[in-house]
Amino acid sequence: QVQLVESGGGLVQAGGSLRLSCAASGRSFSTLAMGWFRQAPGKERDFVTAINWSGGSTSYADSVKGRFTISRDNAKNTVYLQMNSLKSEDTAVYYCAASLGLKVPTRTYEYNYWGQGTQVTVSS
Repeated sequence: QVQLVESGGGLVQAGGSLRLSCAASGRSFSTLAMGWFRQAPGKERDFVTAINWSGGSTSYADSVKGRFTISRDNAKNTVYLQMNSLKSEDTAVYYCAASLGLKVPTRTYEYNYWGQGTQVTVSS
């Protein structure tokens, strides 16, 4: 089992920045690929970004490329999402997820474990 706890969400003005963190426990973190998804009210859960076990490979949704950056610190069992130039359309609950695979998963069904989510609200 893997437990994931997100933090760092909040209210920010458009154009601002936030950094989300996701702390993992229960399994060797360095064996996990990690991802971030988001879900706005009334919408499906969408892929945002993912990173492989070593941090050497990443993937981003087109909507966040150039604005968001995923990173991980295997010594701290934590994955981060740096979000810059935030827009109102970035408003959503952001979920951290862990996958037992070695690639960079982009689909929800490829993930084995999920956090509870953290709310990000961007005011325009």
